[in-house]
Amino acid sequence: MEYGFIFTGSDPELAVDLARQAESDGWDAFFVWEGIWATDPWATLAAAAVQTRRIRLGTMLTPVPRRRPWELAGQTMTVDRLSRGRVILSAGLGVPQSVEERFWIFEDDPGRRARAERLDESLELLEAMWRAEPFSYDGRHFHARRTEQMLPPPAVQQPRIPIWVVGMWPRPRSMRRVVHADGWIPNFAPPGIELGGPEVQAAAYTPAIAAEGIAWLRAERARAGLEGRPFAIVQEGTTSATDAASARATVQPWVDAGVTWWLESDWSVPAERVEAASRARLAAGPPAVD
Repeated sequence: MEYGFIFTGSDPELAVDLARQAESDGWDAFFVWEGIWATDPWATLAAAAVQTRRIRLGTMLTPVPRRRPWELAGQTMTVDRLSRGRVILSAGLGVPQSVEERFWIFEDDPGRRARAERLDESLELLEAMWRAEPFSYDGRHFHARRTEQMLPPPAVQQPRIPIWVVGMWPRPRSMRRVVHADGWIPNFAPPGIELGGPEVQAAAYTPAIAAEGIAWLRAERARAGLEGRPFAIVQEGTTSATDAASARATVQPWVDAGVTWWLESDWSVPAERVEAASRARLAAGPPAVD
């Protein structure tokens, strides 16, 4: 099991300082959230990259369909090189306008199908651009004309920066995208139940359900010839900073289900208490499990 910490605040200077603390306190990764009109996550992670040596760095998560893939490729490559190969890209469709209108103040939601198409094309483009070799591309939403001039340097991690992708279990189309990625960030849509917000999904998602999704992914990856390649199974949650036994009891069922990454977060902490709460949780260290 590996452990990441998600910074839920907005102050970039504090985020960089907490990334240093996370590294010294034994955490394996440090994540910042990516908004629409918000602190730039990749600038923040670039600063954290030159202040740390071991800890992995990433977003949780990037709404890839709303980004220009060539700009995202440049940002992620830059941080990957500054960190000497420690970047993780967490990719999702983005929150629908029907669930969170505050994320759609500058544009209208084109719909899930269009966002899914843009995500798939963007992931193909990112992998090509990270190699920094001439290529061409002709998709429904994005196009690239071949060029051999002014090519940027490649990402350190090859054949690509690890991509963790949101997959909606048990929806096959969404999960098939995850099969060919480097990690699964789970969402849950119970059959016959209207898709709700993150809180609704989290309340219904259990380690037993996670185990079903993990077994399906393992079988599909084996069928695709990907068995044995590194693959992260992610679970986000909140554990105690003061009760080690309670923290262990929270995480252990997810470990037993097959989860390989625990991401610590507490989105309920008020802005004025984020620093104190983050420092306390980091200092307590990752939950110890069997």
